[in-house]
Amino acid sequence: MTETFRILLGQLDPVVGDVSGNAAQARAAWEDGKARGADLVALPEMFLAGYQPQDLILKPAFQEACAAAIAQLAKDCADGPALGIGAPLVEGGALYNAWHVLDGGKVIAAAKKHHLPNYGVFDEKRLYTSADPQGPVAVRGVRIGIPICEDAWFPDVAETHEESGAEVLLVPNGSPFERGKMEIRHQHMVARAVETGLPVIYLNRTGGQDDQAFDGGSFAVQPNGALAFQAPPFDIHSEMVTLERGDEGWRVAPGMLAPIPDAPALNYRAMVEATRDYARKTGFKRALLGLSGGVDSALVAAIAADALGPQNVRCIMLPSRYTSAHSLEDAAGVARALGVALHELPISNGVEAAEATLAPLFEGRAPDITEENIQSRFRGLLLMAVSNKFGELLLTTGNKSEVAVGYATLYGDMNGGWNPIKDLYKTEVFAACRWRNSVHYEWMQGPAGEVIPLRVIEKPPSAELREDQKDSDSLPEYDVLDDILYRLIEEDQSVREITAAGHDLETVERVERLLHIAEYKRHQSAPGPKLGKRAFWLDRRYPIANAWRDRSGRAE
Repeated sequence: MTETFRILLGQLDPVVGDVSGNAAQARAAWEDGKARGADLVALPEMFLAGYQPQDLILKPAFQEACAAAIAQLAKDCADGPALGIGAPLVEGGALYNAWHVLDGGKVIAAAKKHHLPNYGVFDEKRLYTSADPQGPVAVRGVRIGIPICEDAWFPDVAETHEESGAEVLLVPNGSPFERGKMEIRHQHMVARAVETGLPVIYLNRTGGQDDQAFDGGSFAVQPNGALAFQAPPFDIHSEMVTLERGDEGWRVAPGMLAPIPDAPALNYRAMVEATRDYARKTGFKRALLGLSGGVDSALVAAIAADALGPQNVRCIMLPSRYTSAHSLEDAAGVARALGVALHELPISNGVEAAEATLAPLFEGRAPDITEENIQSRFRGLLLMAVSNKFGELLLTTGNKSEVAVGYATLYGDMNGGWNPIKDLYKTEVFAACRWRNSVHYEWMQGPAGEVIPLRVIEKPPSAELREDQKDSDSLPEYDVLDDILYRLIEEDQSVREITAAGHDLETVERVERLLHIAEYKRHQSAPGPKLGKRAFWLDRRYPIANAWRDRSGRAE
């Protein structure tokens, strides 16, 4: 008779700081595992605290609450499968990122993380103590090596487990979504499997937390690196993984192989899930945004409708004397196609009152960007008023290109609590609109079909803050601008490298200057979902007062 060991993997969505709620999720998962005959129920990294807890993890009262919850879970889950759950551990005066194994009413072991990531969105070296690599944990007679997240990205921890007698590697994670990261995870886990000759089970959390969307996508590979099962990305999902022992050791019984969507679908899903969870976890059920008739606000409206349901999205058109009839028609077309509410609040009277109030002080000075910003800030004032009155989350709509070069008005169109497209360049906004018009998935709460009229996508972008204004009046065309910005931000290229790629020197230097001088605006901007490696906020940290300008493109 083949020996088996059954692990229920809980690809779940914890809430940072909700220790009691996360413990309740853990108990529910354990009950499910008990009913289904599991030997072990496994939950992701730092599940009890929520991930990432950032400096919350340093509060002694929070550490004590987590420790008490672990002790209570051990008692509550004494008469069924073992339970593995991520939680902080204070031991010998040091704080560890740990994975606790509970069985028979007590904590039988706690694996502690060795490799502490300290790049991008991670600051674990300032929060936790690095533990020495450990041996495996014996659970119901099976020796399980537990490299926690980053520990499995390097060979040493897995090698220590294998040399100490591990029979299988179980990797609990809190790994946020990033373009191309799913393939990288697979590559690393295949490498660990082949190096150790052990099956590797990779468990990741899902859901959103602040700027990070966690994409789940749990999977297992055989000792030869072959894929044994693949859970669906982003979905809350419980998967029973059966290990079978034969003459050559443990192998993973073949399971579901959920398809991995293409890159546009993963990017869009990350924005939707992050928006839904940000609203839910900060106490909002409804969202609000200014719908201008332009492509950015149209995409934000679509994301909001897909995340919260069209019935929970309010759009407001705020026309000025410069707003075209086309913009009014296009805003109405977007709202109609999405099935969201649309209101119109003209701003002309309010703007004129502000200009009249300022007229004595501004006497003798020609109109300039000041008057344009008054329009944007009056729109922001009205949107914030509606948000306050109705308790709706105000979404801001600036894309990464505009946020990068400062073409967004502080306390105006930057007003809001969340920006769904913060990490999406303008050219990517156009592509995402076309993609959303062409597909529909069951996780989208908005309608199928063309939800963003073609004219919205194809017309020249304009802020409409003066007569016949176009973005290209003061910025390079977006395909040029975005390529320069991508090289500056995502790839840290020098001006010399960018001009060598074919861009005009003066244009590159101007864009680089705009990027630097807009830093103060980004420090005050709303959070939004991270999609790439250099999202504005934790991924890219620059000083506000910064005299550096790259002159490497100039001849010496």
